Amino acid sequence: MLGERLEYDMKWGYFPVGSATMEVVAQNPEDSNGPKVVKFNVRTNSFADTFYKVRTSISSTIDSSFSRTLRYEKSQHEGGTHREIVVEYDYKKGEAKYVLQGNIPRITPIPGPVFDPLSIAYFFRLYPLVPGGNLKLPTCDGKRFQEVMVSAGQRERIKLPMGEIDAIGTTPALENLGGVFNKSPKGMLKVWYSDDDRRVPVRVSSKVIVGSFTATLNKATPPLEGIK
Repeated sequence: MLGERLEYDMKWGYFPVGSATMEVVAQNPEDSNGPKVVKFNVRTNSFADTFYKVRTSISSTIDSSFSRTLRYEKSQHEGGTHREIVVEYDYKKGEAKYVLQGNIPRITPIPGPVFDPLSIAYFFRLYPLVPGGNLKLPTCDGKRFQEVMVSAGQRERIKLPMGEIDAIGTTPALENLGGVFNKSPKGMLKVWYSDDDRRVPVRVSSKVIVGSFTATLNKATPPLEGIK
């Protein structure tokens, strides 16, 4: 996954509202075997900016074996919400230190290796997806620790701008999604992964406060295989 870059088109309902990118880089460009950094950026277009402007960047630093998060950063600009968040994970002390806007740190105990909300998407790609299977992942965003259950659905044919591909939908039982991406009471977050060795997230869909949010992959580097 190192060097991978994924680009998405975003829609609310039927309306194009922006774009998102996700990529994996080495923390130290001179050490490809060291910690990896997953970067996610999302921005709305000029149309969406008029009613809900989004310019949010998230990064997750993960150890070289993708077994735990070392650091999580979020620069959130969504509507009137502007927040700068840094979370550092200290496994010797068994705690996560959450700092908002440089204020006094908030300490949350963690029982062992954990993942942040972004790195979950990549950890889930390390193992073959089994339709109908479940996987529980220890997760901490700095404010709370929880065991997140991810359920896999059945194999589906997903239509992308570059063609069609087989994918398996997964549903993480995440709570407290923030901002405009907050799930409605009856909403559901779902992520489809390509049914191949790379298991690329090709689509993300969720019910949100202002309607239905969907992000669809429009470009992958390196290119996806199996597209028809």
